[in-house]
Amino acid sequence: MFQDFEVKTRPQDGPPRLAALRVGMAAAGLDGFLVPRADRFQGEYVAPCDERLAWLTGFTGSAGFAAVLSEVAGVFVDGRYRVQVKAQTDPSVFTPVAWPETALEEWLIRQLPKGGVVGFDPWLHSAAEVARLETALAGWQIALRPVGNLVDAIWADRPAAPMAPAVAWPEALAGRSAGEKLALVAGDLAARGEDAALITQPESLCWLLNLRGSDVAHTPLMQAMGLLRRDGGLELFVEAAKLTGVVLPASVQAQPPEALATVLAGAQGRVRVDDATAPAAAKALLLEAGAEVVAGRDPCLMPKAKKHPAEIAATTAAHLRDGAAVARFLHWFDVEAPKGGLTEIDAARALEGFRAETGALKEISFDTISAAGAHAALPHYRVSEESNAPIRPGEVFLIDSGGQYEDGTTDITRTLAVGEVDAEVKGAFTQVLQGMIAVHRARFPKGVAGAHLDALARAALWAAGRDFDHGTGHGVGVYLSVHEGPQRISRVSTLPLEPGMILSNEPGYYREGAFGIRIENLVVVAEAPALPGGDDRAMLRFETLTWAPIDRRMILTAMLAPWERDWLNAYHAEVLARLGPLVPEETLAWLTAACAPI
Repeated sequence: MFQDFEVKTRPQDGPPRLAALRVGMAAAGLDGFLVPRADRFQGEYVAPCDERLAWLTGFTGSAGFAAVLSEVAGVFVDGRYRVQVKAQTDPSVFTPVAWPETALEEWLIRQLPKGGVVGFDPWLHSAAEVARLETALAGWQIALRPVGNLVDAIWADRPAAPMAPAVAWPEALAGRSAGEKLALVAGDLAARGEDAALITQPESLCWLLNLRGSDVAHTPLMQAMGLLRRDGGLELFVEAAKLTGVVLPASVQAQPPEALATVLAGAQGRVRVDDATAPAAAKALLLEAGAEVVAGRDPCLMPKAKKHPAEIAATTAAHLRDGAAVARFLHWFDVEAPKGGLTEIDAARALEGFRAETGALKEISFDTISAAGAHAALPHYRVSEESNAPIRPGEVFLIDSGGQYEDGTTDITRTLAVGEVDAEVKGAFTQVLQGMIAVHRARFPKGVAGAHLDALARAALWAAGRDFDHGTGHGVGVYLSVHEGPQRISRVSTLPLEPGMILSNEPGYYREGAFGIRIENLVVVAEAPALPGGDDRAMLRFETLTWAPIDRRMILTAMLAPWERDWLNAYHAEVLARLGPLVPEETLAWLTAACAPI
């Protein structure tokens, strides 16, 4: 299996490791040290050698950081992880901090006296993050000091860095050659009068060069950085062993990772740097060299986000294949779960097995969230051998999962009734469904951003005094990251949505200690056909990528408006039409009933 259920950390390991870190802080003359979840590439997934936050604290969530002072150690987590962090860390030495409600600078100001010095590894923090902290702390005479990584210094059995070879991604799926992409992105630099761009995110370089790798779990990345010049030349900083068997364009010069600092130290001219993702150390080297650093978005982000028609065609095929596997799982679950005896791990293993039987599965796109009962109230719950719970009648079961196929990346969530569930749960499920339908049905002018659409997913919940603490939707790649920027549907996203962008649509509702609900499909932004009589302006809409039944037993149909019932019935009719030819006969009979109109 691609997923294991081993308990990765133990709370009791935290206190001695924290004590050792504080010894190192004192020796370095520091009053504090920052330990981020991120690695130098600022990615969601990190290699085992970069799991510093988990190693130190025990917390294994995909976002967060620790601020360690001499007397207190705060672990900063957002709303997805408030319960998880309490279970995974030792409360006698680690203090959970609600973030972003409490900003790091505010917390440091409260905890440290004037004249305090906080150390950080400048390769693990973005230039924007460091600049913001320095500005906020300057008035309080608290200094940030770049130092070597103090966690690495005490991590005796730290794993080796990944060295898996990269593979070529077919041009037929990409729609453009690496040479065409290099020319496209370099042309943007030239048009803006920039001489070069520092590219520090592996997703961007893998997209740019039509390469994929396996340096981190669940996302087919080759870890590397690059310096792209306006003439289309690219200096690629990567271990040579990773390039065995792939042919790079003639304009690409590969160098070892340690050469990056030397090249940046000699850079001249106007160099674009994405402060949101570039390491503070890299920007500092450019400034020290006398280069004119131009703040700007990673030049690959928008071309990567606006998928080529070939990519959309490819991922459409992947989603149909995946939908058939999910339908087989849902049929299996419907037959097996009411009998009792199933656990969360059983369900996760079964779903991965159905995906594997397609013969096309390369990886799962993230650890499956297989959550029964109260566990479903943890939006990013990870089942382990210790937490594995039975799936009981009368509860809801939430399963959020995805697959990595050579032609696409999938992400789908379904919340299922196990036997009969009570009316309150059904009411909350129906409100979540109404929010999902509202986003699916949205028709909006060009220039509208994710923040403008986010409220559509929440309106039915808000009317009942409810809400959820995560965004409504994230961007998704094509055989790349399942969480891709910069496109999002969230309260904070001001980026206008554009045709070709793939996003999730996943409202939810969670009652701690009781139940959780989330329903998720992927959609792609497309031009909207003109209405009869014409539109006053160009309009966009969402087209559906994900096809799988939504549990009709969880719906209070009297709560649905006629247009919501129409949407659901049309969606289910399309699910049956698309997946029916792809599933075995016994699943087809079940699928026909599951997709019956309400």
